[in-house]
Amino acid sequence: MTRGRSVLLLAHTGRPAALRSAQLVHESLTREGLNVRMLKEEAEELARSGFELAPVEVVEDDEAAQGVELVMVLGGDGTLLRAAELARPAGAPLLGVNLGHVGFLAEAEREDLNETVRSVVERDYAVEERMTLDVAVFHSGRNEGVPSERTWALNEATLEKGDARRVLETILELDGRPLSRWACDGVVCATPTGSTAHAFSAGGPVVWPDVDALLVVPLSAHALFARPLVVGPHTSVALEVLPETVPGVLWCDGRRMVELPAGARIEITRADTPVRLARLHRAPFTDRLVAKFGLPVAGWRGRGEHGR
Repeated sequence: MTRGRSVLLLAHTGRPAALRSAQLVHESLTREGLNVRMLKEEAEELARSGFELAPVEVVEDDEAAQGVELVMVLGGDGTLLRAAELARPAGAPLLGVNLGHVGFLAEAEREDLNETVRSVVERDYAVEERMTLDVAVFHSGRNEGVPSERTWALNEATLEKGDARRVLETILELDGRPLSRWACDGVVCATPTGSTAHAFSAGGPVVWPDVDALLVVPLSAHALFARPLVVGPHTSVALEVLPETVPGVLWCDGRRMVELPAGARIEITRADTPVRLARLHRAPFTDRLVAKFGLPVAGWRGRGEHGR
């Protein structure tokens, strides 16, 4: 392994803009003496597209981010969520350059690429930690001592019905006590980071990243009490798929899928391991909402320079 500073570079190789951007980032970082790592399949895809990068440290998925000071991601939120799977166990911060649409998790846009690379070289960025979820699945319900499967999520863990023609019957439990039974299309359990993703499209609130909380948002629920809930960060959230209903499907960040038989149980808690995000800008979260969603603020006058 090459000694010195290393950056893992991940790119959405299906986007021509990402290929060109990867070449530019590689040239700029290596010129400054940094070692650039890339996943084997991405380096090969770049080479097939005429962007063979050298020198480059080719690595496998398992420990790709071990020992790097940063994971730089070229793509949209989906690419950044894929990168989080590598960066989280290594504790490496993620820096996203948006080549997609909204790119809410990304910190920079493609037109700012040169300035972004300069910030990486000079270590001119702050790192913040984002809550993640620990998700345990019990295929036979609460009587199992050990989960059948265990996974995690940065944005959300979503229970969905497995049959589009029928509703899913589920009971929500908070801190070991039942709250309500829903006939629904599913339920989203989200972090503040994920409050602007699936939970938002389902009618959930936007939660500022510095708020410690979990969101529970039912999807098209047929019930009197079926409003989005904001609960404490140490609340244990459980969803039981009733035995007489259709099977379900669990999706974590839209990437990791677990099939759920009728009678299955999901337990969701705050995880001990966060995802670390590199931040270049100190702008308030309000400004990020306005910019990413294109919110209308024309006519705003504010309080003025002297607070009047």
